Amino acid sequence: MLSMPRTGSANKIQKRNIALVFICCVLLAACSGNKPKSGNTTKSSEPYNPNDGRYEHDKDFGPSEEIDMSHVPDAVPRYETRTRAGNKNPYTVLGKTYHLIKDESSYRERGYASWYGNKFNGHNTSNGERYDMYAMTGAHKTLPIPSYVRVTNLDNGKSVVVRINDRGPFHQGRIVDLSYAAAQRIGIHKTGTGRVEVEIALPGDAAPIPRRADSKTPKNLEPALPAGTYLQLGAFSQKDSAQQFAASVGSKLTYPVIIKSAAQPKQVHRVRVGPFKDAKSLQDARDQLARIKIFEAHVVYQ
Repeated sequence: MLSMPRTGSANKIQKRNIALVFICCVLLAACSGNKPKSGNTTKSSEPYNPNDGRYEHDKDFGPSEEIDMSHVPDAVPRYETRTRAGNKNPYTVLGKTYHLIKDESSYRERGYASWYGNKFNGHNTSNGERYDMYAMTGAHKTLPIPSYVRVTNLDNGKSVVVRINDRGPFHQGRIVDLSYAAAQRIGIHKTGTGRVEVEIALPGDAAPIPRRADSKTPKNLEPALPAGTYLQLGAFSQKDSAQQFAASVGSKLTYPVIIKSAAQPKQVHRVRVGPFKDAKSLQDARDQLARIKIFEAHVVYQ
């Protein structure tokens, strides 16, 4: 026969159980309170990244629906004062040091182009401007800022002139990072990258990087252009079409419009404006063409 515990003993056992439960609750609360906030957690195996949290998105992406950028004109090379903004020389990224090109007037390079979009849209570029993925801009590792370059897709021949106002891309084999608009114009916005040739766009009009910031506009800078420098407006398979176009454009310009014909490898008639002796006259011709809605002219040598 089992004996029932006395009332006093039962009360002691109950109080002891209550005390144990209380101690457990305190310990659990202390443990949960010492956990770091989820936004500040860093895995011990991952290195600290000072740029964590700078952008709203972890991965880059384009617009939700494809937007036709064919109406956006090329960047037009013009005189701009270069300051220290974006032109630190040398600079180091990801353990690699880069030196800016001292004389970019003959710059030409082949490699891969990529593009960047919504992740960076609205954030500052290397020279403090706001990145606009729908403008004709680009990023380059060593060209002075700003510079103008023509980027040509080697797979389809499409080209675009962009204004370099940012640094990058810091990936092996890539030589230029384009805005979404520029990438679409040359047909690499879907593939992400493409084989390109990048060459400096005339006029090469900016003065060397000053030792201190200078807000004064360069004066009397009219660099000479190579003999036979023209702006090409279009190419036609039919000579009559080329002549009609040349006559229409020529009546609105103060510069001569010519037709350069060739029979090999196929018959083609190229409509050109020029020749130009200096960057100022070439820029003036571009301005006149812009007023009649012609934005696609590019520099050629004859």
